[in-house]
Amino acid sequence: MFAFEFMRHAFAATGIVAVLSGLVGYFMVLRGESFAGHALSHVGFAGATGALLLGVPPLWGLLVLTVAAGLAMGLGGRGTTQGRDVAIGLVLSCTLGFGLLFLHFLTTSATRATALLFGNVLGVDRAMLGWLALFGAACGAAMAVLSRPLLFASLQPEAAEARGVPMRAVSTAFLAIVAVATAECVQVTGVLLVFALMVGPAATAQRLTASPGRGVVLSIVLAVAEGWGGLALSWWTDCPTSFWISALSTLSYLLACLPGVRRRLKTRAAA
Repeated sequence: MFAFEFMRHAFAATGIVAVLSGLVGYFMVLRGESFAGHALSHVGFAGATGALLLGVPPLWGLLVLTVAAGLAMGLGGRGTTQGRDVAIGLVLSCTLGFGLLFLHFLTTSATRATALLFGNVLGVDRAMLGWLALFGAACGAAMAVLSRPLLFASLQPEAAEARGVPMRAVSTAFLAIVAVATAECVQVTGVLLVFALMVGPAATAQRLTASPGRGVVLSIVLAVAEGWGGLALSWWTDCPTSFWISALSTLSYLLACLPGVRRRLKTRAAA
């Protein structure tokens, strides 16, 4: 399978996106912001279809609208949890409506629109791979700077605020990173299956270990394994890559929920 350039590009792109998704997804699940990540993917759908309608590469529409929405969520995140969820839900439904409107006019680009919904990692070319690597490296560097105050603010928000951690700035910066990671993840899994790489590995890692350090590493390893495993299974079975990634993600989480698996891992960690 590696004799074909498009497969080499697909594995490289999936690896880049999976590492970023595993890293960002761990903190997203830890902070209880999975719904925000889901909303950003739907916001990105409107941006991508709008970009296609204007003749612009969909990645740029994804990035612009998801980052704008992420910044708006972060800056407006001072209300109650219920209020934030209602606001996010309204933004999600409104932007998804615009996405469907734009899709209505894309009569000559149905294939590209379907790729946005379900992903088309096999269509990643050298130029796209370069952009994914660039944005992935930038987000990784930003997370390296932000990780300590973000972890403090996530685990002990009251203490972090009392110690002078700029909570709104940290939250806004993190949601902007989530937005870029979501835009990259859409290139692999599509808008509808972003949870497969953004949430699944992170949720599984948090079921298996309580240590943030080990959890982040495990989340990244699981994301890469599920992404590459999905590509390999897609090659051998001729089924969509996104299907296999989502299936492996779900299976990993279900296995992590088994009491025997958790007990064995805790015993090894204690030994």
